[in-house]
Amino acid sequence: MATHQAIKTAFITGANVGQGNLLTKALAARGVHVFAGVLPGAPTDLVDSDRITVVDQDVSNTESVLKSAEVVKQALGDQGLNLLLNVAGVANVAVGVIEGVKIDQVERLFQINAFGQLRVIQAFLPMLRKAKGARIANYSSGAIIANPVGAGPYNMTKHAIHGMTLTLRHELAPLGMQVTSIIPGGVMTGMSANAHANTRKTWHEQPAEILEVYEAPLGNVVKQVLPDMLEKSGNTPEYAVAEALKIIDLPKWKPMHYVGRDVKPMGLMRRLLSDSQLEKAIRSTFKIPTARI
Repeated sequence: MATHQAIKTAFITGANVGQGNLLTKALAARGVHVFAGVLPGAPTDLVDSDRITVVDQDVSNTESVLKSAEVVKQALGDQGLNLLLNVAGVANVAVGVIEGVKIDQVERLFQINAFGQLRVIQAFLPMLRKAKGARIANYSSGAIIANPVGAGPYNMTKHAIHGMTLTLRHELAPLGMQVTSIIPGGVMTGMSANAHANTRKTWHEQPAEILEVYEAPLGNVVKQVLPDMLEKSGNTPEYAVAEALKIIDLPKWKPMHYVGRDVKPMGLMRRLLSDSQLEKAIRSTFKIPTARI
């Protein structure tokens, strides 16, 4: 399917590596002029070309985001921006059970994942409004359905992103703009590499008094069950990007679109089951014990 006919220009955050990087290359190959937001100093194989403009951008820093928007505005001139893909995010900050996570790390995670997307949307909306039928896709996560143990703060940021998306759909509908949440499942990128080793390391970095309480009931869930599931059913970045491109091509966007062989069944379960039934199914799948009350 050809790219949505209205898409001539796009901005992608977090484009130095991972899905943002692959999306940049894929859209550029389709003839879209892609402005690729790259964390200053971060390694990347992207270089300026006829179809790609590399733009320094740290989504956790308001001044950096405003500067990046000004660069794009100058390049576009009177032309509007057709598409914004809010991909940038991290998952390896503030890892651990809710009781033990450090608030300053949670705040750092929000600055990148949640406030980062908000900063970009605020800075780029004037350019998007200038383009007829412009679109915004915000990357949330299948975590908002699975609510995985040990990833509470990450999950909080992704719920925040989805909540922002749902409100934006109402606010921008009168302006002829569409917004959606991309809900990816597990994607085997650098963020999730060496899952077993990384989860063991971060789990045991929690305070001793926290481990004393949670190791027995949840240690195996975090260190074995979840990494096993990622390795067994996780999606390749190439597959995830191909699915995202299909969504971009759709003439009408839903409030949320699922990306991944692992998360699509959860989306179906979310529609068919009650909240309690879904919770029970997830606990069973992740082998989370429930004490009798």
